[in-house]
Amino acid sequence: MSINKKILEVKNMHTSFKIKDNYYDAVDDVSFSLYENEVLAIVGESGCGKSTLATTIMGLHNMNYTKIKGEVIYNGENILEYPEEKFNGLRGSEIGMIFQDPLASLNPLMRIGEQIEEALFYHTDLDKKQRQQRAVELLKQVGIKNAEVIARQFPHQLSGGMRQRVIIAIALSCKPHVLIADEPTTALDVTIQAQILDLIKELQEEINSGIILITHDLGVVAQTADRVCVMYAGQIVELADVEELFNNPLHPYTRSLLHSIPQADNECAQLHVIEGMVPSLKDLPRKGCRFAPRIQWIDESEHEENPVLHDVGNGHLVRCTCWKNFHFKDE
Repeated sequence: MSINKKILEVKNMHTSFKIKDNYYDAVDDVSFSLYENEVLAIVGESGCGKSTLATTIMGLHNMNYTKIKGEVIYNGENILEYPEEKFNGLRGSEIGMIFQDPLASLNPLMRIGEQIEEALFYHTDLDKKQRQQRAVELLKQVGIKNAEVIARQFPHQLSGGMRQRVIIAIALSCKPHVLIADEPTTALDVTIQAQILDLIKELQEEINSGIILITHDLGVVAQTADRVCVMYAGQIVELADVEELFNNPLHPYTRSLLHSIPQADNECAQLHVIEGMVPSLKDLPRKGCRFAPRIQWIDESEHEENPVLHDVGNGHLVRCTCWKNFHFKDE
């Protein structure tokens, strides 16, 4: 893969939510770039800030309960400073998103075809008949049979997997330059999952789009991604090319995630379990290594007081120095 020009840059992003009278960072000083013709995977446990980061980029937070600091640079401009009307022109046309929960994303009172046509109405010059034809074509593209019939149905008449494919059809309708896919294949079986990932890759090749793929499925990451960003407790703890990350994982959290994958060649081996839990937003330690409480057998002196990302070569970034002397508890 030849990486082309940078099309999106997130700089020092902080997204804080109000709990009682205080604000707490769910995304804490996150920076990364996305390039044309690239799939950047963001992985981590539930609650690590992956989806919050995505909805921040899309400008979808209620600012009565949220504080956002940092920049999202697209076409040389910080889009977080856009007025709502200008941001609406960007969403769906140039930056699209596949949401994790299709039932919450679809209007229960609108037919499927009308919901796909809505994006085309706002962002294209197609007439009514052309929009209807395009909606049916998109449903077929995402693997829905009897697309003409499905287009006239309502969301409650479809299965969860079919609703997810409708959401993907809406996101792909205007061929966005940047596509954020938040767990796009969660509700789908393995066969359809492969079809959807192939479809997303086809879009990428057609218009050199950049894709941010948010997932917890490391198998999907290995097959699809070019680079991988590992998040834990609101921070990036490791960032590397996909081959580098799988062949040479460094951060204790990344190594623990990969160590937790069942191995087909060792059926008798006991599954590795990461001790402890992701801390709640309110109880999140704001100083020191955030993963330290889950690897208590590693001496406190191995951690940095204020961990930063270190470049260990070839763009491989890893947070804190604890990776240098990390070992699993049973080693």
